[in-house]
Amino acid sequence: MMKFLQNLGRSLMLPVAVLPAAAILMGIGYWIDSDGWGSGNVFAAFMIKAGSSIIDNIPILFAVGVAIGMSKAKDGAAALSGLVAFLVVTTMLSSGTVGLLQGIDVESVDPAFGKINNAFIGILSGIVAATMYNRFSHVKLPDFLAFFSGKRLVPIMSAVAMLVASAALFYIWPIVFGGLVNFGEAISSLGAVGAGLYGFFNRLLIPTGLHHALNAVFWFDTVGINDINKFWSSEGVKGVTGMYQAGFFPIMMFGLPAAALAMYHTAKTKRKKQAASLMLAAGFASFFTGVTEPLEFSFMFLAPALYVVHAALTGLSLFIAASFNWTAGFGFSAGLVDYLLSLRIPIANFPLMLLLQGLVFAVIYYFLFRFLILKFNLKTPGREDDTDESEETVVVSSDDKFSNMAARIYDGLGGDANVASVEHCTTRLRVEVLDMDKVDQKKIKDTGVPGINIVGPKNIQVIVGTSVQFVADEIEKIRK
Repeated sequence: MMKFLQNLGRSLMLPVAVLPAAAILMGIGYWIDSDGWGSGNVFAAFMIKAGSSIIDNIPILFAVGVAIGMSKAKDGAAALSGLVAFLVVTTMLSSGTVGLLQGIDVESVDPAFGKINNAFIGILSGIVAATMYNRFSHVKLPDFLAFFSGKRLVPIMSAVAMLVASAALFYIWPIVFGGLVNFGEAISSLGAVGAGLYGFFNRLLIPTGLHHALNAVFWFDTVGINDINKFWSSEGVKGVTGMYQAGFFPIMMFGLPAAALAMYHTAKTKRKKQAASLMLAAGFASFFTGVTEPLEFSFMFLAPALYVVHAALTGLSLFIAASFNWTAGFGFSAGLVDYLLSLRIPIANFPLMLLLQGLVFAVIYYFLFRFLILKFNLKTPGREDDTDESEETVVVSSDDKFSNMAARIYDGLGGDANVASVEHCTTRLRVEVLDMDKVDQKKIKDTGVPGINIVGPKNIQVIVGTSVQFVADEIEKIRK
């Protein structure tokens, strides 16, 4: 089950990665015409509508992205099937169709069916399509039906499966939707405390990849909170909309980079250079783009107690920002780029105060991390025991950096004889091995990767960073 949920989280990263494009387009549009929201400037209107074309269709993006990500071959037929599955269920369970089936006016239909076009249904459609692809993409039908064999059969079976799912959802969805609404309302009714709890659990779930499920409740239109879309559309309540996003900016732009500085300063003298290269790259990624995994994974397993402190500080940051009604938003993550784009969004409320809050959190992170690391001798990067120190240094040229790294990582994983499958998300290689005992973690770490995460008896994650795609591509070449 854990592997399934992790694969789902990885698959969601593909459509989620599209959101920065929407943020840039809408941010530029609002920057040009922040008062008229496009009504006073044709170019601004063009940019805003172009961005909303992505934001407004997040459920479809999820259906297609999950179908691709969870299918074995990552084939286009799976993507088409995801779209087919989504269209079937959203049409069958639309208010108009439900009213027709029940013989009642559309106005009398359960409001749950008016929200059937949501992220949850998109994800469900993608899962069903991927399952159908994995099951039927190689099925051979009798000669008179041979045209519909193999990949052509997948969209057909996806449609059939979603008809069955629609029949079940006809009764289940109103109950599920009501439960989700109650959950969302319970958290949102807690105000700033709810935002703080969300921030805390958001960080705690990062190692499992399950934070995407939590994000869907608050960021998208799963239960009506829809924090990201409402913020960029400037349709919510000023000082409230964005409360599940704003508190991340002080952490990702200031807190984590300050933590990186503390880890560098507390590294052993002979390892400072190595720690500096890692901390500088990871800290800059966190500040500029809001991508925190390279930095977080560098210490979450070496010093898990320190990671819990980081999660608690994140919750505190969201609580403070929400308490003072300081709001800003992001299309992808809380880095400098999204922060600058959100400044001119009309609904943003005292966003500059987040910078002041960030400076305070930078001081807290630096001194608290430094104190805890030294007080409890935590094994953060550069402070590992001497017995764990690499005896050899990897030297790679700029021309073949990724191919050399991929070759050494693959060899450390056990090569063809031990590697069953290799996939990747934004920053991690996700590998299934036949025998974990044959994995040479030291050899993998010698390549300079930020960390390794063993998530099961046969599943291991290699934290590479934002260049993971290039390493994964080189590994695929080796496996062919």
